Amino acid sequence: MADTAAPPPPAAPAPGLPAAPGSNPLSRKLNKILETRLDNDKEMLEALKALSTFFVENSLRTRRNLRGDIERRSLAINEEFVHIFKQVKEELESINEDVQAMSSCCEDMSSRLKAAKEQTQDLIVKTTKLQAENQRLEMKAQVADAFIAKFQLTPDEMNLLRGTKDEPITEDFFKALGRVKQIHDDVKILLRTNQQRAGLEIMEQMALLQETSYERLYRWTQNECRTLTQESCDISPVLAQAMEALQDRPVLYKYTLDEFGTARRSAVVRGFIDALTRGGLGGTPRPIEMHSHDPLRYVGDMLAWLHQATASEKEHLEAMLKLVTIQGVEENIQEVVGHITEGVCRPLKVKYFVFFSILNINIVLSRFSRTHVPISQCIFIALG
Repeated sequence: MADTAAPPPPAAPAPGLPAAPGSNPLSRKLNKILETRLDNDKEMLEALKALSTFFVENSLRTRRNLRGDIERRSLAINEEFVHIFKQVKEELESINEDVQAMSSCCEDMSSRLKAAKEQTQDLIVKTTKLQAENQRLEMKAQVADAFIAKFQLTPDEMNLLRGTKDEPITEDFFKALGRVKQIHDDVKILLRTNQQRAGLEIMEQMALLQETSYERLYRWTQNECRTLTQESCDISPVLAQAMEALQDRPVLYKYTLDEFGTARRSAVVRGFIDALTRGGLGGTPRPIEMHSHDPLRYVGDMLAWLHQATASEKEHLEAMLKLVTIQGVEENIQEVVGHITEGVCRPLKVKYFVFFSILNINIVLSRFSRTHVPISQCIFIALG
């Protein structure tokens, strides 16, 4: 920055008066300027810094024109400021116009929405009611589905229980039958509520379905028992499950045992006749009739075959009734085994009467009593 101008010479005191050191205004100003500390006066520093940008030459002319230069520069700055603010004003006016347009648009939309709301108020009320009704219907549908799942059978289960005449029984049939029993027991809960009518209808429906299922199961079991006419038979697991289910129907259970006994009786009689006349497969063992010359062996072979057949039939019955839990199963087995082996008594009696008509019965029985006491007892039973 150029050097500062030299201060003007002090004015001379008035003639005839002494000059007071502090009363001269110029002296006070000079003293004030000299006392000023520029490093603490930030405004002064900023002003001097701005002055240095255009005051580059410290001369008499520039010092005289300094005030005019400052005023012209201030005017130029103000004009630039006005120009800039004019642009800002124009932009703000444009924004104001846009805001006014948006406000008008919003007011128009608000008016339209208000009109639409007034027009659709009834529709909104109806929609609200329909939504509430839909929720109630969905709740009822869920309750109905749960009720049906607990107290009704599926179409597949119904088809399994009803089935056709020639359709075989499978394990799925017993699962469906067990579900019918469970529904029949659970429906008793409804009888203790205000749904007694529904409970009675379901109970009646399940009872009819149970009877139909047991009738079909009995027919199938009866046919299965009729096929067990071979000398050796295999009891299938399904037949054992059928007997377990039929134990809830004592009459059908008894009829099935009778049917099994009848089928096995004919098989045992046929096997006994074959053992007497044909022997085993391939000729081993030999026919019992070939030992008719030896009374002890002849009678012993017949009774041994009968003993073996009795044990086999008992095993068959135990396999068929292994799942039955009612009382009296052992008595049922003994009764059916007796019925099966009873068919052998008549041909056995005929053989004994023919045999003992030739030989002395007392001598033969005496020999049996010394060697085979149980066999002699069987002979007495067979002869009645």
